Amino acid sequence: MKKTLIQNLSTVFILLLSVIVYSKNYDIRALGADNTAKIKCTDLINKTISQAANEGGGTLYFSSGTYLTGAITLKSNITIYLEAGATLKFSSDFKDYLPFQNVRYEGVFMKTFAPLLNAYQAENITIKGEGTLDGNGFAWWDEEKRISEEIKVKNGIEKPNDLQKMWTAVNKELKVEPYYEGIFKRQFFRPPFIQFLECNKIRIEGVRIQNSPFWTINPEGCNDIVVHGVTIFNPAKEPHGPNTDGINPSSCSNVRISDCFISVGDDCITIKSGRDFNGRNYGKACENITITNCVMLSGHGGVVIGSEMSGGVKNITISNCVFDGTDAGIRMKASRGRGGVVENIRVSNIVMRNISRNAFTFDLFYDRASKPEPVSDRTPIFRNIHISDVSGVGINKAGEIKGIEEMPISELSFTNINLEAKEGFSSDIAANLTFNNVDISTQKGAALEFKKCEGLVLNDIRSKKPLQNQPIIKVTDSKNVLLNNCFQRVPNDVFLEFRNSEVIQGNNFFSLVKESIRKIQ
Repeated sequence: MKKTLIQNLSTVFILLLSVIVYSKNYDIRALGADNTAKIKCTDLINKTISQAANEGGGTLYFSSGTYLTGAITLKSNITIYLEAGATLKFSSDFKDYLPFQNVRYEGVFMKTFAPLLNAYQAENITIKGEGTLDGNGFAWWDEEKRISEEIKVKNGIEKPNDLQKMWTAVNKELKVEPYYEGIFKRQFFRPPFIQFLECNKIRIEGVRIQNSPFWTINPEGCNDIVVHGVTIFNPAKEPHGPNTDGINPSSCSNVRISDCFISVGDDCITIKSGRDFNGRNYGKACENITITNCVMLSGHGGVVIGSEMSGGVKNITISNCVFDGTDAGIRMKASRGRGGVVENIRVSNIVMRNISRNAFTFDLFYDRASKPEPVSDRTPIFRNIHISDVSGVGINKAGEIKGIEEMPISELSFTNINLEAKEGFSSDIAANLTFNNVDISTQKGAALEFKKCEGLVLNDIRSKKPLQNQPIIKVTDSKNVLLNNCFQRVPNDVFLEFRNSEVIQGNNFFSLVKESIRKIQ
C-alpha cells in the first residue's frame, strides 16, 4: 500500500514537473533582445526556441517594442506571444532568409528563401497576442517588380545576381507543366510570411499581420489548424502588395478560420491542394475546412478555391461573412490539365457590396485556353456545391459558370439569392443546376442566362427591376429545363426567352408580364 502511494505521488510529481517545464516563459527582452529595431534578434530568438524545445516547450514572450529579425524556425510545443505594443519586424535583407529550404510555392515544391516564420513536421505551435507581425515586404515587392520588368523587356534575366544563380543551382531537377515554365525565368521567389509544412495542431490567434512579402498564412500539408481573431493587412494596390493573399491553407485538413478581418493585395482566403502533376503526386486534398464570421475588404477574391486544386478540395463550409470591396465574392477556378475534384461545398449567410467583378465564379478556363480531351486524372471536376442566403449590391456581374464539354460543372444550387448588379448570371456548360427563390436586378442583359445546360430547375425566379423588352431569363441550346412557381411581382415585358431548348413550365403566374414565354426560331 505504502509503495503504491509513493508510486502514485511520483507520477503526480512527474506530471506537474512536465507542466511546469512546458509552461516555461522566455522573456526575449530580458534575455538581451534589442526592442528598438536597431539590432537583429534572429540568433537569440532561434536559440531560445531550440532551448525551449529541448526542455519540452515553452513561450517566447515579447513585451512592447519593435524586434528586428530574419527567418524564425519554430519547433514543437512552442508559443510566440506578442503583448500589445510589441512588433516582430522582419528584415528587408534577403540574405537573412538563407540558407534556402524546401518551400511549397504556388503548389510546387522548390528550394528557395525560408518563410519568415517556418516549421517542418512539428506540432503544438501557437502564435498569439495583441501585438503585430510586420513582414516589411517593401523590398521584396520592389525586387519582384524590377525582375518582372526586366523579363518583359528582355525576355529573361541577362545577368542573374548571386541569389538567382543560387536558386538555379539548387533547382536543376525541378519540373513543371510546360505552360508554367515561364515563371521560372525570374529565378527569384518571395517567401510566404508563415508557412508550416506537414505540421500538426497549429493555432494563430489575435495578432495583426501586415506587409507580407508573398502569401501571408500558408500552412502546407498540415492538420488541425485554428486561425481566430486575426487581422491581416497588406497594401491592396500596385506597386505594393502583389500576391499577398491572406490565408491560404493548402493540402490541409481540419482547418477552422473564424472572426478574422482581411484586407490584402490578392485573394483574402484561398483553399488549395497543389498544381498539376506536382499536386496530384503529393496527393493530399484540402478538406474539412470551416470559414465563419469574417470580414473581407480589399482583395481579388473573398473566398477562393483553386486554381491549385489538383489534390482535391472537399467538405468546405463558408458562412456569416461580409465581402465589401473585393474584386470577386466566391470564386472557384481551375483548368484542363489540373485535375482534382472540388466537391461538398456549402456557402451561406453572405453579404456582398462593391464587388468589381463577379459575385460568384465557377471557371474551368482560369489560366489557359484549352481543347476538349479524354477524361483522365488531368480532368478537373466541380460538383455538389450549394449556395444560400446571399444578398449583394453594387456588383459588377452576378455570376458566371464556365464548364468544359467532357466534364460539365454539376450539382450546383443557389437558394435565397438577392443581388443588384450591372450584369446578370451567365452559365455555359453545366448540369443539374437549381436556382430557387432568386431575385437578380440588372442594368443590362438578362438576370439569368443559360447555354448548353442540362437538368436546369428554375423555381421562384423574379426581378424587382426588370428592363424594358429584355427577358429576365434566357435559355439557349439546353435540355430538361423546368420553370416553376414563378411570380413576377412588378410589370415586365418578357419573362423567359428560349432558343433550341426543351422547357417545361408549370404553376407560374405572369399576370404582370406582357409576354411570358418567347420562343426564338
